[in-house]
Amino acid sequence: MTTTIIGFPRIGAQRELKFATEKYFKQKLTAEQLLATGKQLRQQQWQLLKKAGIDQIPSNDFSFYDNLLDTAFLFHALPKAIATADLSDLDKYFALARGYQGTAGDFKAWPMKKWFNTNYHYLVPQLSKDTKFRYTGGKIKAEFLEALSLGIKTRPTIIGPFTLLRLAEFNEHTAAKDFTNDLLQAYTDLLQDLCAAGAEWLQIDEPALVYDLTPQEINWFANFYRQLLPQKGTLKILLQTYFGDVRDIYSELIKLDFDGLGLDLIEGKQTASLIQSGFPTDKTLFAGVVNGKNIWRNHYQKTLTLLKQLPVQKLVLSTSCSLLHVPYSVADEDFPTAVKKHFAFAQEKLLELNQLDQLLQQHHPEWLAVNQQLFAQPRVKEDPVLKEKIAQLTTADFSRQPDFQTRRKIQQTELNLPLLPTTTIGSFPQTKEVKKMRAAWHKHEISAADYESFVKQQIKNWISWQEKAGFDVLVHGEFERNDMVEYFGQHLAGYLFTQNGWVQSYGTRGVKPPIIWGDVVRKKTITVKWSTYAQSLTAKPVKGMLTGPVTILNWSFPREDLSLKEATWQLALAIQAEVLDLESHGIKIIQIDEAALREKLPLRKSDWDSEYLAWAIPAFRLVHSKVKPQTQIHTHMCYSEFGDIIPAIDNLDADVISFEASRSNLEILEQLQTQHFKTLVGPGVYDIHSPRVPTKAEIVTELREILKKVPAKNVWVNPDCGLKTRGVKETKASLLNLTAAAQEVRKELQADD
Repeated sequence: MTTTIIGFPRIGAQRELKFATEKYFKQKLTAEQLLATGKQLRQQQWQLLKKAGIDQIPSNDFSFYDNLLDTAFLFHALPKAIATADLSDLDKYFALARGYQGTAGDFKAWPMKKWFNTNYHYLVPQLSKDTKFRYTGGKIKAEFLEALSLGIKTRPTIIGPFTLLRLAEFNEHTAAKDFTNDLLQAYTDLLQDLCAAGAEWLQIDEPALVYDLTPQEINWFANFYRQLLPQKGTLKILLQTYFGDVRDIYSELIKLDFDGLGLDLIEGKQTASLIQSGFPTDKTLFAGVVNGKNIWRNHYQKTLTLLKQLPVQKLVLSTSCSLLHVPYSVADEDFPTAVKKHFAFAQEKLLELNQLDQLLQQHHPEWLAVNQQLFAQPRVKEDPVLKEKIAQLTTADFSRQPDFQTRRKIQQTELNLPLLPTTTIGSFPQTKEVKKMRAAWHKHEISAADYESFVKQQIKNWISWQEKAGFDVLVHGEFERNDMVEYFGQHLAGYLFTQNGWVQSYGTRGVKPPIIWGDVVRKKTITVKWSTYAQSLTAKPVKGMLTGPVTILNWSFPREDLSLKEATWQLALAIQAEVLDLESHGIKIIQIDEAALREKLPLRKSDWDSEYLAWAIPAFRLVHSKVKPQTQIHTHMCYSEFGDIIPAIDNLDADVISFEASRSNLEILEQLQTQHFKTLVGPGVYDIHSPRVPTKAEIVTELREILKKVPAKNVWVNPDCGLKTRGVKETKASLLNLTAAAQEVRKELQADD
């Protein structure tokens, strides 16, 4: 029996990588210093895993930004302009990650999308006729040798060819078949190089196998690996999957010459039955039995019972996915012992693997007894009033009246907005001063009155600036909020909050998901004070800014003792109360962000409606179903592929929706047009995740492209996301170009009339 993990959080216990990388971006740290920080974090991680008793330790799971970007660099899948730019390799890497404007050129960042059903974002490789895959050596081998020098023989990891091509975008009329031969040679060279370096195992991640697969995709995968695997020499290959089961291709996988198969027994609904149908005696099962995406303790008895039912001779205990998706350690938290004992973050999951391993070998039965006590009785008391309220909901509670078109006419009269109305998504830069004042308030170094006065001054300054910049619909800037989910959770009963529970969302961006501990109800108004103050400063409409129930759920660590449907409807009722309070205080436009709507959409299409959309869409409708027709409801959605759920999005019955679309080349517009999308739309006209300032001409061009697909009367003009993470200077420059571009295109349209 052995233990392993698929990957580990790379940002460091105290987010050391984030801070070092951001210093490098600001030229306050040299490349050598940044690389040294990365090396130190890797070595600390390997030594931690070794000390925790993990037998097979992965390497190359570390990344300065994103593993798919790392894979593209490893195989030289770079745009020609970047490959030939007068930049160091490190700066070429970051140019693709976040864009670049400087003496070496002007490069836009690669698009970002959500990594399967998580809140992590990956960089989307852009393949064209110039793309020539070839193995360049470098990072994967270097990190293996680096660990070896510490006396630790790791198992290098790499994203596999099927997943790489499945997640890439093909340009210039190219397709996967155009890259197959070069990619096969590149992976062959990789295998042979690692074998020569002394590696015993290589982990090839193919999570895309948990999608619905076509016969053509199955054939491509099988043919590719039939050619690749004979080149492995003495190297053993672990084919690692996660986020679901591999029902479409399991029969092929067990025939191929893999030495190990990594299968997800947490999210993989059919994984156990697939294994029970037959598992080869010459292969090792890497059983994903410890949840890599949630923070609750493993139920040892259930896990042991499951494992004993699997007909396998060679077994390795593993996580269901990389531990990238959970915080570093519970040890960093100050929860009471009675609460803390229920949690397992990344470091504690190492202990769970070790203990499960020992229990399977009939050692330390006292560990099982202690674990059983955690599940012996209900953890929290049920709120009977809330339960009854949900039970009494009827169809009318999920339907807004009157219909969309009638409301639209009423709102046009009420709001009197110009063609192509301009707005922002909600937040403005959270400067050092803002963070410092919030921290001082939390530490009781300043009074609540002083903090409120500071926040109001920030709101006043930015309301004034927006008016001067020519915006039509304003926002208050969200200076009182640390996070769009945590802030709401702090005003809801049933939530717990970590001190250091950071999880990487993309690059240097981390989030601190709150924990849903019990039943959720609103304790008091949340945003009314700030929104009404902002509205008192201007005659223009100011949007009330809320986070929707599905996003709050998806960006929290949810309960495992309550269905996701019921947990979301609890949240929906809490946010509904806030919506109605905003409306009663004179807020005419209310934005209810569902940034993460698509995030928990099942990866298999057959499960979309029954397991998710059937309750997620009604949850949003429940939030706004009782508002007056004069009140305009907006929503916003983050990076994702929306084309296949456009009817469901339209069924949210919002009045306006803004998409993060700029990094996706506005691909969604054709899909909106094809499917006769009725909701008014604000496709983001520039990418806020890059420090690059878009020119007015670029935004004018973007707007003209939008208007080719969407009628002008249906278009709003906005950035593609909130501006919390950006600097003030670049934000103001970008937004001035946005309003100037909107005014220019507005004049063009008026002239045409």
